[in-house]
Amino acid sequence: MRSFALPRTTQIPTNGMMMTHAGFDRLAGRCTPIRIRWVLALFLCAWGAPPLGAQSRAANDSLFGVPVLTTMVSRPESELRAVVERYGADRTSLFRKYDAAGSPDQRARARRFFAGWAARLREIDFDKLGQEGRADYVLLSNELKHEVALIDRAAKEAREAAALLPFVDSLLAMQDARRRLETMNSPAAARTLARTAAIADSLRLVLEGRGASGAKGPDVTKVVAMQAAQRIEEVRNIMAGWYRFYDGYDPVFTWWTRDPWKKSEDALKAYTKAIRERVVGWREGTPEPIVGLPIGADGLKADLAYEMIPYTPEELIMIARQEQAWSFAEIKKASRQMGFGDDWHKAVEKVKQAYVEPGKQPDLIRDLAKRAEDFFRGKDYVTIPELADEDWRMEMLSPERQRVAPFFLGGEMILVAYPTDGMTEDEKQMSLRGNNPHFSNAVVFHELNPGHHLQGFMSARYNTHRRAFGTPFWNEGNALYWEMFLWDQGFHQTPEDKVGALVWRLHRSARIIFSLSFHLGKMTPAEAIDYLVENVGFERANAEGEVRRSFNGSYPPLYQMAYMIGGIQQRALRKELVDAGRMTNAQFHDSILRGGPMPVEIMRARLLNLPLTRDYTTKWKFAGQVSPVQ
Repeated sequence: MRSFALPRTTQIPTNGMMMTHAGFDRLAGRCTPIRIRWVLALFLCAWGAPPLGAQSRAANDSLFGVPVLTTMVSRPESELRAVVERYGADRTSLFRKYDAAGSPDQRARARRFFAGWAARLREIDFDKLGQEGRADYVLLSNELKHEVALIDRAAKEAREAAALLPFVDSLLAMQDARRRLETMNSPAAARTLARTAAIADSLRLVLEGRGASGAKGPDVTKVVAMQAAQRIEEVRNIMAGWYRFYDGYDPVFTWWTRDPWKKSEDALKAYTKAIRERVVGWREGTPEPIVGLPIGADGLKADLAYEMIPYTPEELIMIARQEQAWSFAEIKKASRQMGFGDDWHKAVEKVKQAYVEPGKQPDLIRDLAKRAEDFFRGKDYVTIPELADEDWRMEMLSPERQRVAPFFLGGEMILVAYPTDGMTEDEKQMSLRGNNPHFSNAVVFHELNPGHHLQGFMSARYNTHRRAFGTPFWNEGNALYWEMFLWDQGFHQTPEDKVGALVWRLHRSARIIFSLSFHLGKMTPAEAIDYLVENVGFERANAEGEVRRSFNGSYPPLYQMAYMIGGIQQRALRKELVDAGRMTNAQFHDSILRGGPMPVEIMRARLLNLPLTRDYTTKWKFAGQVSPVQ
């Protein structure tokens, strides 16, 4: 950990004076607080720094990045803060104990846990809570319901794949028994492993067409088969830890299980390969197909209720098309300024050619970040603490991660995507073109300040308990909101920069359309890739990486639509508060960041002091009544 302590002897370069820590301590001991402040001011002047008052005013009232602490002493907080913190700690403990994902014990214990918390929450007198407490009550109640819904969804998925995975529960039950500290029954464990190997080999032979006469493989879709193959890999990893715990430490266990363990491992590997090749159609050595797992209309309805979005998937697609129509109109304006008429694809192609040479992308990102910082400096838009301006870092994305994240990412640090020497020539060209300066200019601040980096900085310091309620409609929506805000404030001056910004706006609209259409069963991953190429102007490899990222299980189903929809929500809320004169820009933006993550509808209820009820349900039509785009 880096230390910020002064050295034991501090040299003052202006006049050669030296003072030890002990000397300073003795001086401070003879001074009143007012005298200490004047002494510090004198030393700061000696070092060439401005007086304390000037230093504070110049940097958000901070002293070397340290805020004015007196403003934090009486900060009002939710009455339920301790309750939410306890929930988060208990949840972490529970799933640390029951670590066999989807095992019989974990499923049963998780249901009891969430039911118990829901019952205890009902015992709280809701009417005696203040607005912050009521917000936390609604948020926690919503979270508990969603956790049970996710258990139900996982159970449904397990039933669909059961014909391919008849051995999973018996394997995971052995890990559950280990966590219960039961005495090992080595002969029984050996029998379970041997039975697993026999079942896996039998199912593999059927898939390969070498089973008993007339035997047919399970009638499952490619989606279910891919899910089953991934599940086997998860279970194998869990059971590897189970085996390591006993192997060698219990000689009787090793004597009984070494041979059946190896056979079960070999059988499961071969069976997984057969599922992928025979059912999914994925040959070893070829790129992994994008299959995904559509959750259907019912799944979308449940997830939208959890995120407090009172629109149907079809209505949300219409909202996306409205945003898309605006972006098409604007990008054609910029295209005409560039001399390409209404052929905006040519304008996008010209912009892509402006990439910097390999090795120079970090310099570009640094300079673009500084440009955004300079734009915000001196404007009363949002509070960016001095340390938040200082502490972000930069790293490069690995070639492997760039396959699913073809553009840079951000948060605590900014992760830069750019070609490496090991990529093919086509891969290098697509990465160069997709990360050109004009595309990057529009989203550096999305990743850093005032976007994801500032979000993380603030949520680690204000209402930290609400990180339990994190949602992409808050964090991705807020970062996208800043893209809209800076467009409105004239941040993009050249038509090339406008094209870069509008490509991202088109991208976020397209995300809503292709992700919801996929989950409704109306668009395949291949069609989603084509849609991005045709309607956004992405390079095909970048479009493929985007679709793979959306459907490979790394993100929840609504994540990709949350950017634009969350941004529209926060823009609508700003209209109610800032445009109506109830708040300044800084008050509004600071309230969002300091309030902590949550569905935007509850953020609105907090800021407008709207009535919240114990059984609150979504009702805010932030985009008005939606009609099809003509």
